[in-house]
Amino acid sequence: MRKIKIALLPRIIIAIVLGIALGSFIPVGIERCFMTFNAIFSQFLSFMVPFIIVGLVTPAIAETGSSAGKLLIITVVIAYLDSVCAGLFSFLSASTILPHFIDSGQNIMSITQGGKLEPYFIINIPPLMDVMTALVTSFIIGLGIATFKSHFLANVFNEFKDIIVKAIEKALIPLLPLFIFGIFMNMTHQGTVWHVLGTFGKAMLLILCVELIVLTIQFVVASVIARRNPLEIIKNVIPAYMTALGTASSAATIPINLQCAIKNKVKDNIAGFVVPLCATIHLSGSEINITAFATALMIMTGQPFDFTTMIGFCCMLGIFMVAAPGVPGGAIMAALGVLSSVLGFDASAQALMIALHVTMDSLGTACNVTGDGAIAVVMDRFFGNGAKQQTATAV
Repeated sequence: MRKIKIALLPRIIIAIVLGIALGSFIPVGIERCFMTFNAIFSQFLSFMVPFIIVGLVTPAIAETGSSAGKLLIITVVIAYLDSVCAGLFSFLSASTILPHFIDSGQNIMSITQGGKLEPYFIINIPPLMDVMTALVTSFIIGLGIATFKSHFLANVFNEFKDIIVKAIEKALIPLLPLFIFGIFMNMTHQGTVWHVLGTFGKAMLLILCVELIVLTIQFVVASVIARRNPLEIIKNVIPAYMTALGTASSAATIPINLQCAIKNKVKDNIAGFVVPLCATIHLSGSEINITAFATALMIMTGQPFDFTTMIGFCCMLGIFMVAAPGVPGGAIMAALGVLSSVLGFDASAQALMIALHVTMDSLGTACNVTGDGAIAVVMDRFFGNGAKQQTATAV
């Protein structure tokens, strides 16, 4: 019989529903078994985060650093700055609006791990290095590979990336719904689950509004630069938005996005270079989602934060998420390191962030890829004439 495969989002939704439905009925002894699993999984997740950083970020830096071409460099800079600015706008919106709707001062440990209920035992799995050490190591090795064109090291870290991706696919992702089930079961047991869901429901509504505003700004700016009608440009990219919304995949949307870009009078060679590239490096929607949820969680727990900290967070998040495409769980898995190092989120907070982000992943992807069309219009304005040779050199 053919094995039925269930995607990550449905599995997480099922885990949340079952956790809420069964949390009031499961005996304490069985619940402590789940708390034991959650305690061990938290240790394993913390152990894996530095390896995720080294395994994903190092090859990404090596590949980006070894590329050349004016068109490539300017496209990368625009995509990165746009993603960072989107994240900062998300933070400003969330930090201004959400405090009026969210009660602060709650303890994330009591919400997610249960306070009174203790695991039967804990297995300590200390990470081999901390997050910042892993990040600096990734930058040094990645830039070194690009500078000296070390094919041997490039192959080593590409194979290491394959190992990490396989570990995510075969260990973290399959076990994550069970971990989330334990969290929501325990929140139900304590009577906090509906308050938490109501809190983040407000954050989800805010995220949708922010994403639509950011997309409008992107296309208005693009239309001004290209001297085009913004309504016409926006109308032409609607198929790409709807495709991304349905598939939650940047890669699957590339063919449709190419058609939309060409319909917006972007030259074939520019569209064929910018759209696939931005599908990898332009992640404004993901920045919006992660930043807004992180801000909501900090407000809810009473964790102090300021604009300076969030500037650093958004800048690092833009770098980390370049490693996200092709990895199950995408941006949020690559973002675990910066959530831990900059904001101090522990494994429980990270798991809650994963569950929240996955529920909004299709909207974030739609914002990402639709914004790629705006960048393509801008790049065509400056490189549309005589860019074929530059594109060939960059590729």
